[in-house]
Amino acid sequence: MNDYKILKNSYFDSVTLMSTTVSIKKDLDLEELLMFMGTDMNKDMIKSVGLYHQEMDHAEPNDLIIACTLKVENKTWADDVIKRLSSRKKNTQDQKISYKSIHQAKESFDANLAVISVPGIYAAHEAYKALENNMHVMLFSDNVSIEDEVALKKLGREKDLLVMGPDCGTAIINGKGLCFANQVKKGPIGLVAASGTGLQEVTVIIDRFHGGITQAIGVGGRDLSEQVGGIMMLKGIDALDHDPNTQVIVLISKPPYKSVEEAIMNRLKTITKPVVVCFLDAKRNETIKDVHFVSTLTEAAIKALNLISISTPNLTALDEQTKTTIRQDRSKLQPTQTSIKGLFCGGTLTAEALSVLRPYVSHLTSNVAKKAEEKMKDPMKSEGHILVDLGDDIFTQGKPHPMIEPSIRNDRIIFEAKQKDTAVILLDFELGIGSHEDPVGITLEAIKEANLIAKRNNKTILFVAYVCGTHQDYQGLASAEQRLKEAGVILGKTNAHAAIIAAHLVKEENHEYSKVIQ
Repeated sequence: MNDYKILKNSYFDSVTLMSTTVSIKKDLDLEELLMFMGTDMNKDMIKSVGLYHQEMDHAEPNDLIIACTLKVENKTWADDVIKRLSSRKKNTQDQKISYKSIHQAKESFDANLAVISVPGIYAAHEAYKALENNMHVMLFSDNVSIEDEVALKKLGREKDLLVMGPDCGTAIINGKGLCFANQVKKGPIGLVAASGTGLQEVTVIIDRFHGGITQAIGVGGRDLSEQVGGIMMLKGIDALDHDPNTQVIVLISKPPYKSVEEAIMNRLKTITKPVVVCFLDAKRNETIKDVHFVSTLTEAAIKALNLISISTPNLTALDEQTKTTIRQDRSKLQPTQTSIKGLFCGGTLTAEALSVLRPYVSHLTSNVAKKAEEKMKDPMKSEGHILVDLGDDIFTQGKPHPMIEPSIRNDRIIFEAKQKDTAVILLDFELGIGSHEDPVGITLEAIKEANLIAKRNNKTILFVAYVCGTHQDYQGLASAEQRLKEAGVILGKTNAHAAIIAAHLVKEENHEYSKVIQ
């Protein structure tokens, strides 16, 4: 049976609601649970899953809507949910001082940066207030109009302030990770990125080889679009060019709009420091002095390290032990098992895997693909080689992002285990602040069940994974990797390396790359 509760004037931020929904649902044994503030967009989400009630029409954006499906009648379910939410809110508030407004916080301790995570319809207004108070802005909120984004970024440029976002998930400013970020060492490399997990991946690799970061500036996924014009990437380049502590600059993005790319290239012709440019899948024939073009996140990190005189091993090459493992595991596959099923939490890691795998396998599709022939017809279905970004809106409507709650990927792992053509399930795990407290632990049960499904069907499913994290991250990189190995998962050194391992496990004879491992 369906039921609901509306709490008037009870604001909870979206991160709190997303990060607690799954645990509360599990603890209270509810069949379904949605918790949203009463915005029109959120009401549409509740309608889409069939839990809407006419009384919700009267809910305001500052009202909390709780909707659920009960397995059995339970008259106290709403009180139980509210109690747990309130306890979470109290514990959070006990650890910090709360302010009623940005202006009040500014006056209290002269803050110079505001992190904004409120519903999109309010986010632009709060960002304007922060800029008017001469504060840099990290705008975590999504659903901000493109018109507001352009206006905010133009104002930021005029006031010599950064506007990171909207929909900016990752930044490291003066050594402090914001939203989703890993704990990395300080050093001479500065980054500007229109990508969250892409920024995490590059900073993680730099940290692992004893490099370090000055600043890692996220700009939001739309910054390099035609409408926005790369305002904040250009601003970030200027900031790092003038920063005496930054020796090398790294730029990360999916391919920019052509005119925006040209504006960035023109700026790089006058820059005073070496630059590494990683625009995934973008092709450039032009040569610019001290500008190094690479095609993967791994290459971007390696090149940046080389430019500060740190050498690295080949992070995409297969060592002899890995080759032996591949040969042994590949022999376990049935003739019908031919496909890689990539199930990703990180959107840019999905895009990088697509770029890496393209030369190795045929008929590869993804929901992040830009090329028409590579786009998945239906991300909910599984046909051939697929790479699925499970953080896409189609999967997260009414649910938390898989980096916050990776258990939403578990059902898809089981689904892919039942497909006749599944040979390899390729996974990513993101550690760091903002991410789930144990993304590996919450996934191991699904991996175990997938292996049992395969065994009942007289076959073996191979798992390949990469853990994006550092030894400083609170979840524990060594523990995460060890538990995956104990579960029989093959680990990649980087996201690109994991994709290459997956490719060789399903070696296609018609590709020249199949000759690498005999």
